[in-house]
Amino acid sequence: MLSRILYTKPSITEREVAYATDAAANGWGERCYDYIHRFEAAFRAHLGVKHAIATSSCTGALHLGLAALGVGVGDEVILADTNWIASVAPITYLGAAPVFVDVKPDSWCVDPAKVEAAITPRTKAILAVHIYGNLCDLDALLDIGRRHGLPVIEDAAEAMGSVWHGARAGSLGAFGAFSFHGTKTVTTGEGGMFVTNDDALYERVLTLSNHGRARGQTKQFWPDEVGFKYKMSNIQAAFGCAQMERIDDLIARKRTVFAAYRDRLGGLNGLALNPEPAGTLNGYWMPTAVFAPGTGVTRERLQAAFAAENIDARVFFWPLSSLPPFEAKPENTVSYDLPGRAINLPSYHDLTDTEIERVCEVVRAEMGHKA
Repeated sequence: MLSRILYTKPSITEREVAYATDAAANGWGERCYDYIHRFEAAFRAHLGVKHAIATSSCTGALHLGLAALGVGVGDEVILADTNWIASVAPITYLGAAPVFVDVKPDSWCVDPAKVEAAITPRTKAILAVHIYGNLCDLDALLDIGRRHGLPVIEDAAEAMGSVWHGARAGSLGAFGAFSFHGTKTVTTGEGGMFVTNDDALYERVLTLSNHGRARGQTKQFWPDEVGFKYKMSNIQAAFGCAQMERIDDLIARKRTVFAAYRDRLGGLNGLALNPEPAGTLNGYWMPTAVFAPGTGVTRERLQAAFAAENIDARVFFWPLSSLPPFEAKPENTVSYDLPGRAINLPSYHDLTDTEIERVCEVVRAEMGHKA
């Protein structure tokens, strides 16, 4: 039987094990935050931002940041319909309404023209989610935000290693949020990071993230308000420190895996892979193949073909508005059309050329089989 090809898995070395072991054995008492502070410092330096707060998830980072911006009941936050539910969930936690707009057919990210058309007096923020490593058009979105007095937030959960005209993804918005889930380029098992260059926003999130206890409060166990508990553990942060010491290699390997797919599949008519516009770098967290309607290739057929070859198949995100908690918006035609003819391709640090070729053989076979 053919060996299993997973769609993704983390890269773990002796360094991660050693740091996590040290945190477990010694990271208590006065050292209980050592690895957390070290991880935050390493992340700040890598991203080129002033502030970073380690969290238990990207969802938590988004929740904290949105709350700090004052998003609440009666407000609207605009975001792409093509997304995972983790991006929209914090909006609903705060009692605000998500406004789903369509995506661009080439980047699969939010369409700035659709964003601007959706702005109302109730709009409180724009959430730009970088999908699969692909970057939103940040110049256009930031311009819209400036003209309408709206903060642009970057959900960079999937954009580690992506760069927008010299600035790393997550560093340009009012704040950025990152994920360190076990599937991500950098992992702490579970975890996230809030980042910003705004001093006041940082202090607000720092207070909210510590059960509402302000940094300057001298009374012990004295919260000034009800906050949140989205802290990362010292052991997780130790893992993250080891990953950050390998960050260049982890990002480079993602780009190498994608290049191998591009070399093998890029010339096929009717197939589009993750784009990399001029002046940008794509971190290629999740290589994705989108098939033209005329090819007859469908999600279901791809899933069956991959399963037959013992290869994990990861489907393209469903439109959020198509999910049970939300009202359908079939007018978002691109978001509704893409998932039925797209698939994520396996990508991880230890994926071999032989395994990549096995994946590509399935894709090529499906491309040659008309429905």
